[in-house]
Amino acid sequence: MSFRLSFLFVMFLASVMPSQAQFRLYEKGHDSYTAGKYPEAINLFNEYLTKRTRDKSIDGDVFYLRALSYYKTNNYQKAIDDFEEAILVDHPNSGNIYWFKAKCNINIGNTEAALSDYNKALSLLTADKQAKAKLLYERSQIYIKNGDLSAAYTDLQNAKAANPSNADVSKELEKLEKQNVASRGTLKETPQTNASVKNDDKKDKPVNDNATVAKTETENKTVTEPINVPSQQSVTTAANPSLADLYKDERRFALVIGNSNYPKNIGVLKNPVNDATDMARELERSNFKVQLLTDATYGQMRAALLKFKEQVDAGDRDKTVSLFYYAGHGLQQDQENFLVPIDAAIEYEDDIARYCFPVQRMVLANMERSNSRINIVILDACRNNPFPSLNRSLGDQGLGEMRRARGSFIAYATAPGSVASDGSGKNGLYTQELIKAMQKPGLTIEQVFKEVRQNVLRFSGDKQNTWDSSNIVGDFYFKF
Repeated sequence: MSFRLSFLFVMFLASVMPSQAQFRLYEKGHDSYTAGKYPEAINLFNEYLTKRTRDKSIDGDVFYLRALSYYKTNNYQKAIDDFEEAILVDHPNSGNIYWFKAKCNINIGNTEAALSDYNKALSLLTADKQAKAKLLYERSQIYIKNGDLSAAYTDLQNAKAANPSNADVSKELEKLEKQNVASRGTLKETPQTNASVKNDDKKDKPVNDNATVAKTETENKTVTEPINVPSQQSVTTAANPSLADLYKDERRFALVIGNSNYPKNIGVLKNPVNDATDMARELERSNFKVQLLTDATYGQMRAALLKFKEQVDAGDRDKTVSLFYYAGHGLQQDQENFLVPIDAAIEYEDDIARYCFPVQRMVLANMERSNSRINIVILDACRNNPFPSLNRSLGDQGLGEMRRARGSFIAYATAPGSVASDGSGKNGLYTQELIKAMQKPGLTIEQVFKEVRQNVLRFSGDKQNTWDSSNIVGDFYFKF
């Protein structure tokens, strides 16, 4: 074998052997879990998740199994955290994950969250009649504890229809029938919960999403107007609809995050909270339903993204727009961009993936899998390197250019690998100019960001060059 071939073979082994060793960690964790050695499984999965060269495609299984291990050892909050991580990396067993998450929330006394989880589990497991009956039975027990006997009775009726042989359902239904619950009022097939859950018209299909609530309420409104013979002007208007008419059914959802109050070792930032707050206000004026988060921990960011994912997933295909905006510290590692929560405890390179928020895997990937026709990601996150001691190992400063997801428009405050200023005024320069451009009616999204680039270059003395990339089909307007 030639020297060159020998060298290549050695390099191949050097790249393969670490990943094989880490996969064995996963296998050992899996074996420990199946053997009932839950603390041992947790330790092995913890170690696996610290490895940068691990196969990230099985992270969902690792989070799921570690969550189950926490559940088995009554560590319910940590189980919830891991179940959410598994959902966000698109674990295929999401119906059961929501079910376990509901049980965890019951055990920590969070019945509102438990109801939401049961609703989601029911929407995902509706084809499994036995599972559906069990879920409806368990949800009915929450309603009974809350004193909502009518809702409990409806759930039990639906559970009985799904699985007539379920003894627990029959027993509980008989109790309520003895209390004459059925005669107390007209019962709907699937109840409205305290979480503002509405139903659609399909039999036995619970609909449990706030976005669906908004749609249902809008559709149920009736407007009475006098009948007039249409004028020539109204005929012309109908033949040439305005932009507002064309997009009147579009539903818009935004998650806006601004992190300023970092510890001194990371570096306090002046403007991100102001930027996020002002951006959220402007997006609301552009008909977005906005979820605003400021000075957020990793757990808060994860929970907000999970809610955002559920909203966008429930949207109508080709009539939904999703937007994610972030201002704060950010960095890149191993071709992944990470957003830094205010509680990130970074001492070593391995800590980044553990304590920071991956944009591609947890934002873009979920937006791409949704029904959204356009996914807009805006990152004002390149102010400086928050971890100078890791500067050499991290390589270039700033964020890296991301793979463009289906129907995505990705915008950066500055070009990949570059650093932007935090700004001297109330807002950072980028967000300041972006809000101004968004307020101008009739501009497509491409025109908005071209104007932003022109103004940021001018006001920064050609030092800050904004960047965006797109593969969207069709047009989008912030203002019509």
